[in-house]
Amino acid sequence: MSKSIFVSGAAAGIGREVALKFYNAGWIVGAFDIDDAALSDLAKDHPGIITGHLDVTKYGDWEKALADFTSHTGGTLDVLDNNAGIIVDGDITDQSPEQIAAQVDVNCTGLTLGARAAHAYLKNTPGAHLVNMCSASAIYGQPHIAPYSASKFFVYGMTQALDLEWRKDDIRVVALMPLWAKTKLADVKAASVKRLGVRITPEQVADKVWEAVHEGKRRKFLRFYSVSTNDLVLRYSARLAPSFASRFVNKLIAG
Repeated sequence: MSKSIFVSGAAAGIGREVALKFYNAGWIVGAFDIDDAALSDLAKDHPGIITGHLDVTKYGDWEKALADFTSHTGGTLDVLDNNAGIIVDGDITDQSPEQIAAQVDVNCTGLTLGARAAHAYLKNTPGAHLVNMCSASAIYGQPHIAPYSASKFFVYGMTQALDLEWRKDDIRVVALMPLWAKTKLADVKAASVKRLGVRITPEQVADKVWEAVHEGKRRKFLRFYSVSTNDLVLRYSARLAPSFASRFVNKLIAG
């Protein structure tokens, strides 16, 4: 049977491109999202993709969606792409309590519930992968998108933790850490958008997801992936630079 991938937040943007990338390569693809109308359009254009409703903050939705999808795969799951995420820009004092809570619920709780729900399927599939969508904003906390940036630090830590926790189950856990990509998520007024630009395409991110789950033995030690040269340089510079230098650089980037 063909390999399978389940993508959350797949109705548009990066999630949609990941779904199409794997579908065009012959994989069984599940594209799930809260946006039923956009999923309907995706299914019309690509009727072979399995679509369904998923609110990632509800564990029952995860259980139902994964059960539905794996009924088409013989009960196995090669890759869970934990892609769903939201952002609100503006100083934290300008964001409503509901907006702050929503970012934590989707980006942190939703991702964690997805990992838990998918574990049993991934465990039963040799060479399975959990792919978490992190961000370059997890390199150093970003002002004006503070809850979003902090939520990606959570994703970074969760990836590290599950990488160790799930070793016994032969599940490889990785995360992508791109800069701003050309999606609705980048349609914000954060100064870093102007300073760094929006140059990464959703297709490039999808290509990196594909690369991450097809690594040869020599590079299987990698757990975090940059997408562009710029985010790779920022990530490794932050490791090497003293904390005051990282703060200064990010102060310039964030304005």
